[in-house]
Amino acid sequence: MYGAILGDIIGSPYEFDRGSKSKDFPMFSPKSAFTDDTVMTLAVAEALLELPPRAEDGDIRRALIQSLQRWGQRFPHAGYGAMFRGWLRSGSPRPYGSCGNGSAMRVSAVGWLYADLPTVRRMARLSAEITHNHPEGIKGAEAVACAIFLARTGSSKAEIKAFIERQFHYCLSRTCDEIRPEYRHVETCQETVPEAITAFLEGDSFENVIRTAVSLGGDCDTLTCIAGSIAEGFYGVPEELKQQCRSRLPGELLEILTRFEERLQA
Repeated sequence: MYGAILGDIIGSPYEFDRGSKSKDFPMFSPKSAFTDDTVMTLAVAEALLELPPRAEDGDIRRALIQSLQRWGQRFPHAGYGAMFRGWLRSGSPRPYGSCGNGSAMRVSAVGWLYADLPTVRRMARLSAEITHNHPEGIKGAEAVACAIFLARTGSSKAEIKAFIERQFHYCLSRTCDEIRPEYRHVETCQETVPEAITAFLEGDSFENVIRTAVSLGGDCDTLTCIAGSIAEGFYGVPEELKQQCRSRLPGELLEILTRFEERLQA
């Protein structure tokens, strides 16, 4: 999950179209900080780490809801959207038909924890539909989780691109140079996920994917979170960037990340 968290941290100063749409920017600055993307990514991870074997869909949904609400309430000022803030405080939380990119930015743990694509898609759907039960919200989460799974299990970029286009019907034919001039801050899956995947496809290293994603502008903490999550599966993350990531997380969030690493290494 380092890729997702680093994407969030590095992209955060440039959210709301505050960047120069250039790849030439400092990777870290005093304004580089984690946001709701990181909190919810780690909340999903914790819920999945604690699931019993062969958990039923209802149990999985309940675990996810409890974890997202617990961590969202612990970090109430991380930058949540208005509808999601209400969901976090609700005593009887219900999905609210969102197609927002929140479902896609928090899904990276799914792409790492499961061993086959049908399970990855099932778990991504469950992680999305507790809030983002619009078809596009579910589709965005599934597409990102599948891209991570394919990236970490040896698929080429051409194979990942073909799979995403075939299964999810996203248009991945535009280049980043074509996207960049008119791209703006937008928070839907359908206008964030394809752009993030395109940044991953064009980048030639983990850092270059991050820089390419930030250069597109828009909701670039989330866009870069998504692109970084896929890039980690394909390239890995340099140790010095992992150290930067760890240094910017409070102990309680770092503990989840550490547990997640230990699970993957077991």
